[in-house]
Amino acid sequence: MSGKTHPWGVPPWAIDFRPKPCVLPDQVDLAIVGGGFTGLSAAAWLRKLAPEKSVLVLEASSIGEGASGRTGGLALADTAAGPMPGLGDVLAGYKKILSALRVDAGLELPGVYELGRSNPAKDSPICWSDAGDLQVVRTVPGGPVDPGKVVAGLARAAEPAGAQILEHTEVHVIEYSNPLRLRVGHKVRGRFQQKEVRAAQILLATNAFSLELSDLRGATQPKLTLALATAPLTAAQLKASGLSSRRPFYTIDLPYLWGRLLESNGVVFGAGLVPMPTSGASLFGKPSQHAQKFASPNLYRFDVRKGEAEESFRWLESRVHHLHPALKSARITHRWAGPILFTEGMRPIFRRHPQSENVIVLAGYNGHGVALSVYLGQWAAEALLGRRSLPSW
Repeated sequence: MSGKTHPWGVPPWAIDFRPKPCVLPDQVDLAIVGGGFTGLSAAAWLRKLAPEKSVLVLEASSIGEGASGRTGGLALADTAAGPMPGLGDVLAGYKKILSALRVDAGLELPGVYELGRSNPAKDSPICWSDAGDLQVVRTVPGGPVDPGKVVAGLARAAEPAGAQILEHTEVHVIEYSNPLRLRVGHKVRGRFQQKEVRAAQILLATNAFSLELSDLRGATQPKLTLALATAPLTAAQLKASGLSSRRPFYTIDLPYLWGRLLESNGVVFGAGLVPMPTSGASLFGKPSQHAQKFASPNLYRFDVRKGEAEESFRWLESRVHHLHPALKSARITHRWAGPILFTEGMRPIFRRHPQSENVIVLAGYNGHGVALSVYLGQWAAEALLGRRSLPSW
């Protein structure tokens, strides 16, 4: 991710990897749509488990440009709905995957504070003023990770292993024939060309993007979540505000707030959800005739510096500055937004596409996707190879 201005803002980390230029193939064994945590994890494991299979990752923009590169980088256990049948230990599996793929992710697992406005734990290190007294209720498993390092590390694991990664290559239509046919718009020398790619199997890992492609329209609710980062705080500020333990935090009641420390001692705070448009009318200013499609190029028309999003950022900044006197003078250095896909019961979607047994859909992490997406990406790779069944949820 570059430092260029982006309508969704720029987070305080970078993705220092660009795939090697390659020719879009006519046919592959396994096509992965989406170059985020899920897709890149699956690609790396597919090549690790079945090096004889050809693997192609198709990303409509740049790798990590969606939720993966714009998350807050807070790795949590389980799913947003809690433990699921057969899920296993997500954090242990996540750590093992990063190690096996040699991804230097800056992962730390000191535990995460759950904050509440009632029933605080004895001797809570945090006491903030936020719609009441916000204090630590308990500590749960988890910790911070650098999202930029994870995206780049997974791509570095996948590409040298033989996976092809093509950015600025958007899948418009899938024909559910045998083999499957993907109609693709591919950027070549600055111009888009149309091409057909045949694939034996497909993994759709676009999350809040391309809901029609994944047959998720109507069954899910995409939103943008907002985050900001401060300049580095002093040791005295961290101690006074209760953040010197470096544990991330999130609230268990409303109004919602979450955050974590950066390596620089800056602090990330996140809160607020801005609805994505469900019709041609944009919530961020000018109407877009294609907004209802939720395709990635159209989402980028929506500018978080305008309208409802701009107001939400002002509210979040004021809220942070009033949490504690030690944070009153904290300078805001970054403001950004990222997509979240909400599902019924907060359960992730991991299933075969209704039109083909050879297409798997994996999406809907409900804000728990940092570790879970990589963990389930490995599971998806095993399922595509017939080595593991999909879960019952």
